[in-house]
Amino acid sequence: MNKDLFLIIWVLLILLTITTALVSGSALSTTQAAILILGLSIVKFLCVSFYFMELKNAHVFWKASILFYVLLFFIITISL
Repeated sequence: MNKDLFLIIWVLLILLTITTALVSGSALSTTQAAILILGLSIVKFLCVSFYFMELKNAHVFWKASILFYVLLFFIITISL
């Protein structure tokens, strides 16, 4: 794996974390902030899963399982 790619993903994760903190203190409504924070968290989860846990080299079943779980989690959380 290219070490530069790991660095880019790590910086992206840091930026997403800072963005999440800024969104939590913003003037957005509670619902809008929650949806945005949840979306940022999903992106962070997928970055960690696919790059740092090497899921991108896994069998298609595991990739599909993670994506299905994330989609299901997002839909259930938003609908509540």
